[in-house]
Amino acid sequence: MSESRRDLYEVLGVAKDASKDTVRKAYRKLARELHPDVNPGDEAAEEQFKEVAAAYDVLSDEEKRKAYDEFGFDSLQTGFDPEKARAYQQWQQSRRHTGYQDVGGVGGFGGFGGGVADMGDLGDFFSRIRQQQASRPRRGGDVHASLSVDLATAMKGTQVSVDVPSVGGTRSVQVRIPPGADDGDTLRIRRKGAPGANGGPAGDLVIEVRVEAHPVFERDGLDLRIELPVTLHEAYAGAKVPVPTMDGEVTMTIPAGSQSGQTLRLKGKGVARGKKIGNLYVTLKVLLPKPGDEALSAALKEAEALYEGDVRAEVKA
Repeated sequence: MSESRRDLYEVLGVAKDASKDTVRKAYRKLARELHPDVNPGDEAAEEQFKEVAAAYDVLSDEEKRKAYDEFGFDSLQTGFDPEKARAYQQWQQSRRHTGYQDVGGVGGFGGFGGGVADMGDLGDFFSRIRQQQASRPRRGGDVHASLSVDLATAMKGTQVSVDVPSVGGTRSVQVRIPPGADDGDTLRIRRKGAPGANGGPAGDLVIEVRVEAHPVFERDGLDLRIELPVTLHEAYAGAKVPVPTMDGEVTMTIPAGSQSGQTLRLKGKGVARGKKIGNLYVTLKVLLPKPGDEALSAALKEAEALYEGDVRAEVKA
């Protein structure tokens, strides 16, 4: 691995002791900002997106993160064996205790101890390591893919087919997107990635879920939000009005004297995820009739007397 690569924690902008939840939130934020769908034609953003995805792939996996914390980028090399790396470190320490001097560094294991007198032993050591690594089973690489679904599909869940590399071509893998999936969620399907070598296990299939924007509803976690136009009379006198939800139309009561911008809640009409379910928040948008009706204009002018005090008092400097 190149030493010029940025530290994976730095890539995601989190501390080394960051929790899994903190790592996930940082990744989702960056993935939304850098995704190729959001930055079409921006090669720099695309490269950053790949870098962020690669960092998250390591730091979201407990075993990979532990190995990275101990061995750095060396742990990400194909065929890297942490047990052999630790064995080499122990060998290195034992050689130093004999009085030999360091003569340099070896990629993959760090610096090694020994002088000219022990180069033969060291060569035999690496020869054995290379032979073992060439024949040992190796895990296949992870395959990353992005799937776009609409809001209704994300809420209900679905099953899709994804083509992944296989020996001699590709194979189809069925992927289940669970109900309530959110934009930026990552699904990891074990052993469905690239095939391993020498009988080693396959890698994982890592799916990033992209939830498309809805023309009416805005998603906020498990909650949904909608702006609902209402008439002047409905807002002033109160009314029962139809409101669309993702489950179909329902009737909602608008209290008398409601103001434009006021938000009402429909409990349990949001996104269901596991045992949790969100709400639908309805923001009222009071619409006036088109100007030109003299009777209405006169009535509204008379209504000016019903306001208590200066309506703009709160916004004066």
